[in-house]
Amino acid sequence: MKIVVIQSGSKGNATLVIDQGRVLLIDMGTTLKVVKEALAKENMNLMNINAMLLTHEHIDHTFGIRYLPPLPIYCTKETLDLPNVEPIEPYQKFKIERFEINPISTSHDVKNPVGFIIKTKEEKLVYLTDSGKIPGKSLQKMKNAHYYVIESNHDVDMLVNSTRPWYLKKRILSDRGHLSNEQSAFYMSKCIGENTKQIILAHLSEECNTPEAALKTYKKVFKDAKINTRKIKFIIANQHYAVEGGSK
Repeated sequence: MKIVVIQSGSKGNATLVIDQGRVLLIDMGTTLKVVKEALAKENMNLMNINAMLLTHEHIDHTFGIRYLPPLPIYCTKETLDLPNVEPIEPYQKFKIERFEINPISTSHDVKNPVGFIIKTKEEKLVYLTDSGKIPGKSLQKMKNAHYYVIESNHDVDMLVNSTRPWYLKKRILSDRGHLSNEQSAFYMSKCIGENTKQIILAHLSEECNTPEAALKTYKKVFKDAKINTRKIKFIIANQHYAVEGGSK
C-alpha cells in the first residue's frame, strides 16, 4: 500500500491510496492540476481512480470535486448529496476493489464527519484529520495499524499567543475543532502496536505549529509512555507539496 498525501492543511487536502493498481482518492480540496501531477508521478491518470472518499463537507476537503470526471463518491449523506454519491455510515464496512473500508466517527463542527480505516489483505491504514477529539469507539478500531495519517494541527501555546481572533482559537481548541500536537501524540500512544511502521502527521497549521514542535511533542509523549519509536518512521505532510508514505 502506497500513500501519497498530495496536500494537507487549511488551504486544501487530498490523498491517494494506491495498492496493486487500484486507487482511492481521499478528499478533493485542491486543484485538478495538482492531483494530475501526483498521479503522473505514479504513471497514472484520473481514469485510474476507482473511487473517492470524503471525510466532511468543508471547502478545503471538497473544493475540487467539480473538476473531476464522474466517479463513485463515498461519504455520509450529510456531507454531500449528488447522484454519484454512495451514502455511508460510521462503523458500517464496505468494499471497493481490494480495499475494505470502515468509516469511523470523528468530532468536527459539521454533521456526521468520518475518518477511514482502509485494509487490504496485507496492511491497514488509518486516516483521520479534522477532529477535536477521537471518540472511544473509533479509537478502539484504530489500534495496531501499519500506517497512520493523523492530524497534529497546532501547538497550544502558539495558538493561544497568536493574533487569531478568540472565537477562532476557541473553535480550534474545542472538542469539535482540531487535534493539538499533544492530543495527537497521546491518542497515537494508545493506538500503535507491533505492526506500526509509519505515522504521517497531517493538517499542521502554518501559523500555529511547526514540524519541529510536532515531532518534539510526539517524542516527549512517547518517551513518557515508555514507547520505543525506533522502528516507527515519522513523516510530516505539507500544505504545498506531496509527501509519500506506505510501502514503496
